[in-house]
Amino acid sequence: MKRREFITLFGGAAAAWPLVARAAGRARAACRCAHEHGRGRSGGTGAPYRVLAGDAGIGLGRWPQPADRHSLGRGRCRPLPQYAAELVALAPDVILAAGNPVTAALQQATRTVPIVFALAADPVGSGFVASLARPGGNTTGFASTEFGISGKWLELLKEIAPRVTRVAVLRDPTNALGIGQFAAIQSVAPSFGVELSPIDVRDAREIERGITAFAHSASGSLIVPAGPLAGLHRELIIKLAARHRLIAVYPTRFFATGGGLISYGPNTIDPFRGAAGYVDRILKGERPADLPVQAPTRYELVINLKTAKALGLDVPPTLLARADEVIESCAGASSSRCFLRIGGPTIRTSRS
Repeated sequence: MKRREFITLFGGAAAAWPLVARAAGRARAACRCAHEHGRGRSGGTGAPYRVLAGDAGIGLGRWPQPADRHSLGRGRCRPLPQYAAELVALAPDVILAAGNPVTAALQQATRTVPIVFALAADPVGSGFVASLARPGGNTTGFASTEFGISGKWLELLKEIAPRVTRVAVLRDPTNALGIGQFAAIQSVAPSFGVELSPIDVRDAREIERGITAFAHSASGSLIVPAGPLAGLHRELIIKLAARHRLIAVYPTRFFATGGGLISYGPNTIDPFRGAAGYVDRILKGERPADLPVQAPTRYELVINLKTAKALGLDVPPTLLARADEVIESCAGASSSRCFLRIGGPTIRTSRS
C-alpha cells in the first residue's frame, strides 16, 4: 500500500492519525501517534492533536512528540490490522481512532481496551456500537456526519443554480457511507426535479473517466459526498470540476478553500474536542459502554466567490448571508490568502 493511500485510510482529509495515551501525571505516561505529514492537503492536521491535548487538560510538553511510525519500511506501510495490533500491544489505557478503517482495525485487535473514535461514519451500521444511546462494548465516540444532510447538498445546488436538471453523484460503491449518502440524495431528488447519475469510482482513473464522461454528455452539476476516496483525490476532483465547468457541491470546507465552489458539512475539529472530553472521562474511570455516541452539532457553509465568478454564477444574497465563510479574490495581496471578517461570515480573500 502506498504511503498516501495509507494516510487517507487513517482518517480522511481532516485528521489522519490514531492516538494512544496514558493519563498525564501517572508514573508510566506514554503516547504513540501516527499522523499525516501532508501539510496543506488535510487542512491542518496538527489542529486535532493540539485540541485534544489542550481540551483534556494535558500540556503538549507533557506528551511525547507524535511518532512517524507509518513512514517505516522505505515509504511503504504494514497492513492496517498489523499496525492496530502493535498499538494495542502497547497496553494503553485508551485509544483515539480517526475514521472508520482505523476504528474497525482496532476493534478487531481488542475488545477490552477502550476506544474513542472521531469522524466515524454510521457507527451503528458499521458495527462499532450497539446503539447511539447505549454503545455497549469498549467503543464510543463522535460520528462524522448524518445521512440526512446529504439532501442539503442538492438543495444548495438548486439554490445556487436553479436551472440544473442533471446531477452526478460521485460515490465509492464499496463504501457504506457513499451508498447511504446517495440514497438520501435520491430520496429528495424528485422534489427538486433533477435526474441523478451515480458515478461509481474506486481510484483516480475512474474519477477522471467518470467525471469526464458525464461532463461531455450534456451540461450538468456534481455532488461530492463525504468519504476517504473524495478526501484523497480532493485536488483532482476540484481540478476536473473547474476544467469541465461543473457546478459542484462538496462535503467539507477544505474543498471550498482549495478552489471548490461551495461546501456544506460538519466542523471537523469539534469531534476531536469532544473526544478529548471522553478520553478524560474514561481515564477517570467511566466506561465507553456508558458514554453515548454523539452526532455533529455544528455545520459550516463555505462559498468560494472566486470560483463562482469563473463559472459565471451570481450567488444569491440570501445564500451569502447564511455562509459561515466566503472566499473572494484579492489583487495585490502580500500572501496567498488574507482574511477579513465582515458581519457574520468570515471573508477570505485569495490573491488572483
